[in-house]
Amino acid sequence: MVSTDTYLSVIVPAYNETQRIPKTLERLHQYLADKSFTYEIVVVLDGPTDGTREVLDRISGEISNLRIIDRRVNRGKGFTVREGMLEARGQIRLFTDADNSTDIAHFDQMKTLFDEGCDLVIASRSPKDVAGARQTIPQPWYKRSIGKLGNLLVQLVAVPGIWDTQCGFKAFRAEAAVRIFSQSVIEEWGFDIEVLALARHLNYNIGIIPAHWVNDARSHVRNIDYLRVFRDTFKVRANLLIGKYGL
Repeated sequence: MVSTDTYLSVIVPAYNETQRIPKTLERLHQYLADKSFTYEIVVVLDGPTDGTREVLDRISGEISNLRIIDRRVNRGKGFTVREGMLEARGQIRLFTDADNSTDIAHFDQMKTLFDEGCDLVIASRSPKDVAGARQTIPQPWYKRSIGKLGNLLVQLVAVPGIWDTQCGFKAFRAEAAVRIFSQSVIEEWGFDIEVLALARHLNYNIGIIPAHWVNDARSHVRNIDYLRVFRDTFKVRANLLIGKYGL
């Protein structure tokens, strides 16, 4: 049975986030405290090796409705988001990156689409997906180039019709979250592609909002991770073909 005693769960996957997570949690608290709906903030620790735990201990009393899931072993962003999605209590479950590159205020637009019947809503940095999308502070040119080439591959192999699968701001109705993430197996950066491919396969209604995205140069994404995303794209396609997801 899906637990939904809260309207919104905001899931923040966190690895080594000593510098970035305090500001992000303060922003989440500022936004959510003014809303009429119930909420929780769920920080899922992915085996950090810096002082992230100590920072959270210091500021936790200042952040309302904060839960921390503390895992000592590093498993990857996909595993961490899945853990948060399945542990969350919200009717709507949103994951957002610890750097707040896509500000939480974007949820206002998401809520409208959920009210209109969408099963999941994603933010996109590409105007090819939705008018008004933009990168206020863009990634370096080489990351943008790799991303564009990679997206052509993603569309061809796994998720046709979505130009930005990797923006770290996606929300799901509880039923969709549980059904998708209980089947997902990708533990690293390619998990976004997998969950969107599963959503398509399950005929969920996907809404897209424009992101005003601000790049953070302290990103944990390395160049080799782009190659791993390409690898994971083919894994998703193969898993769908052989029926691994049990759908």
